[in-house]
Amino acid sequence: MPKLTLSLIKADVGSIGGHTKPSKRMMDSVNHEVAEAQKRGLIIDGFVSHTGDDIAILMSHTKGEGNVQIHQFAWNCFLKATEIAKSYGLYGAGQDLLVDAPSGNVRGAGPAVAELEFEHSLKSPRAAESFMMLAADKCGPGAYNLPLYLGFADPMYCAGLMLPNMIKGFTFHIIDMDNTGGDSIIQLNAPEDAYKIAALLRDNERFGIDSIYSRTYDEKAAAVSAQRLHSIAGKYTGKDDPIAIVRDQGIFPAPEELISPFAKAHFVGGDARGSHVMPLMPVPLNTAVTGMYCLPIVACVGFSVNKDGYFSDSYADFFDGSSWDEVRRRAQVKGIEMRSQGWSGAAMLPYTELEYSGFRDTVGGLVKQFAFRDGHRAGAAAEVAAAKKS
Repeated sequence: MPKLTLSLIKADVGSIGGHTKPSKRMMDSVNHEVAEAQKRGLIIDGFVSHTGDDIAILMSHTKGEGNVQIHQFAWNCFLKATEIAKSYGLYGAGQDLLVDAPSGNVRGAGPAVAELEFEHSLKSPRAAESFMMLAADKCGPGAYNLPLYLGFADPMYCAGLMLPNMIKGFTFHIIDMDNTGGDSIIQLNAPEDAYKIAALLRDNERFGIDSIYSRTYDEKAAAVSAQRLHSIAGKYTGKDDPIAIVRDQGIFPAPEELISPFAKAHFVGGDARGSHVMPLMPVPLNTAVTGMYCLPIVACVGFSVNKDGYFSDSYADFFDGSSWDEVRRRAQVKGIEMRSQGWSGAAMLPYTELEYSGFRDTVGGLVKQFAFRDGHRAGAAAEVAAAKKS
């Protein structure tokens, strides 16, 4: 068959009682559209889920990455779900649809997009094709930086890196999300550039993993939706809530090597109003955000793909089950401790990353009132200095 493409597109277009979960009617609508798209041959297979208040559409097809038909189909699914959300008075109806109508694909129009195209011959070195889908809510675009770095570059987490199929390492394509002129990418190789990769990925709000490639086979291993909504729209309407497609097993790390770093429940930007620093909690797929605070959450499910591009008849939910209960408990403890610090210092994101522009308006209005001790106005000087830094 031609090259197979996996497309994962996700958006928040409305939820019940606040930022919790989409309604059943919204989910039913998207599922219906996906089934119809399969019948008319637009896609080979599809799978619909939600993580928190975000609806994700996973599709297999042969049309390549960035295909307008595939992207417009997902956009129309989100539009129909938005209309349902509006009719029932749900919160944030259509909030991730940042333009009236995208002229081509939806990358840069609000929804998160991760796509991965590859030869699907099911011959060596990929006699069986398996992959995992990651979907997060209430967190910033670099939430996968640490776990994917550890899974693809650190043998303490991925012993498979010492095997012949992986010992040459992986190439990390890292995007500078502050550059609004286009996709600004640097390519760095692990293991020799590991320190340089870490120097960039430590800043989850500016630099993010865009994709990862095998250096042995030049096969694309991972695709991530690294983008910042305020770089697209000029303001935040919600947090960036990244998604990813990661191929696993054989010439790539095994699932257990890729998910074990998430046991850290590492701190990321997100939570209530997208403005706090909180631990990322691994949760089962289709989990609503209903706990104390709105902890950043991430779901991870695995699929296999047959020779015709169809997904396995069921999926493996990697964060479900009792083995992750202790991690969730620890995440809650870490979250309670951090939120007990309230608005002070590291507990909230820096001024430039606060999701709600109202925070910046409040501070900006106060900065204008500052004055030097000799009576001269200080606010104007501060504004000029801030403009130069930006």
